[in-house]
Amino acid sequence: MTQDAILHSLIAENLVSDPAGARGRLLREAARLFRDKGYERTTVRDLAAAVGIQSGSLFHHFRTKEEILKAVMVETIRLNTALMQAAMDAESTCHGKLRALIRAELEFINGQTGEAMAVLVYEWRSLSEASRVEVLELRDIYEQLWLDVLNAMKHQGDLKAEPFVVRRMLTGALSWTVTWYRPDGGLSLDGLTDQVIAMMGLAE
Repeated sequence: MTQDAILHSLIAENLVSDPAGARGRLLREAARLFRDKGYERTTVRDLAAAVGIQSGSLFHHFRTKEEILKAVMVETIRLNTALMQAAMDAESTCHGKLRALIRAELEFINGQTGEAMAVLVYEWRSLSEASRVEVLELRDIYEQLWLDVLNAMKHQGDLKAEPFVVRRMLTGALSWTVTWYRPDGGLSLDGLTDQVIAMMGLAE
């Protein structure tokens, strides 16, 4: 399935908001504001102004500001998990699947969901305990995709380090690319993916 087909499937199942709809536009602007100003410093008025509506109109979609934060996180994880699964499914080898995972996550971090991915990292403590549980359950599904591939590579003898540690190291390294990687700098995301694979000693 193409990325558009995956997105439309999730929209049809009411798992993510249509980016072109009012709710989708609100979540996109909320992700930007939460990343730039921080969740606590972003007001309901800020959110409403960003999408050109009255403050009270926000509550047609969400009961509280925290519900907006949770929706940004939940919908981002759902979308990216589905995209990552599809990228993996297109590959037949563990090496190919790992490359697909790395390439997909680099795109999530540096592409359209980059702002929301940053919110996931930096605004985690702003969620209530109940909301954290829900987001954690979804994150665990996302992370398990990585661990399944890394464990298979470990079993095959292609990976020497512990899969859990490898994943944590990759999480930090890939997330940090947002601070220095520039798509117009001469290195494509495919090229950057190749560099990560080579750094791991897995280049073919």
